[in-house]
Amino acid sequence: MRALVTGAAGFIGSTLVDRLLVEGHEVTGLDNFSTGFRQFLEGARANPRFRLLETDLLDLDAVKQSMAGTEIVFHLAANADVRFGPERTRVDLEQNTIVTWNVLEGMRVNGVKRIAFSSTGSVYGEPEVFPTPEKAPFPLQTSLYGASKVAAEGMISAYATAFGFQAFIFRFVSILGERYTHGHVFDFYRQLLAHPERLDVLGNGLQRKSYLYVQDCVNAILLVAGKCTDAVNIFNLGTDEYCQVNDSIGWICGHLGIDPQRRYAGGERGWVGDSPFIFLDCARMRSLGWRPELTIQQGIIRTLEFLQRNAWVLEARG
Repeated sequence: MRALVTGAAGFIGSTLVDRLLVEGHEVTGLDNFSTGFRQFLEGARANPRFRLLETDLLDLDAVKQSMAGTEIVFHLAANADVRFGPERTRVDLEQNTIVTWNVLEGMRVNGVKRIAFSSTGSVYGEPEVFPTPEKAPFPLQTSLYGASKVAAEGMISAYATAFGFQAFIFRFVSILGERYTHGHVFDFYRQLLAHPERLDVLGNGLQRKSYLYVQDCVNAILLVAGKCTDAVNIFNLGTDEYCQVNDSIGWICGHLGIDPQRRYAGGERGWVGDSPFIFLDCARMRSLGWRPELTIQQGIIRTLEFLQRNAWVLEARG
């Protein structure tokens, strides 16, 4: 299989690149290195079946040229930091929606028919049904990030209908694990290194969240891409559990052997658009025989251990 991975130097993208190479596929990786790290691709770049293109997905001509000979696109590039949407209102539009249209156009011009897309559980806004199934009605969108992903999903589905594409759309919970470079574990750990006696927490600590280990995520993506035959295949990806932010804080502090004072920002949301409860129904994914291997707690500890071993990630993120 000749695969193209956007966001190839990112957390999930580089993990997927490595897995595809292990399985014997030819891989082209695209990244503009605005948030990705070349260090994550050191192993891949030593492999003759890997090609790296430093490409900005907003450059449509470059995207079209990169697609030649591709059989499937794994479109993982995105702005993944939900918090700052209201401060930089164009970022989600450009990095999540417009670049997806560019990818689809590149596929259309080159006759590429298959795309796997990293969407998000945020498309459900603040749902009324838990765990939330794929067929849940979309409520009012509460974040620019979620809205941009809804738009991208819509375009992918429309291209599938108009041009005979096959699409695999994955609505993730938050992903954890090795090469993790942003999110609550990162933020808490960096704080605790600076001042182990206190921890500043956005929200009231009672927000309930679900998380998934990155290797379990990649397992699911590859299983669906190799097994499903519908034109548009939509899957939630998560675990059958959730935790409070306070639970995660307890696991992190227990691992580090500290007991800081917790200072809460107040309110049930950490930022505008932060859903206080995320818990997805993943029965459809389970029906294919997939099961996550790690619990949320185990995934959080694996993430923390990665950050402890790789202090350069904290320094690179400033």
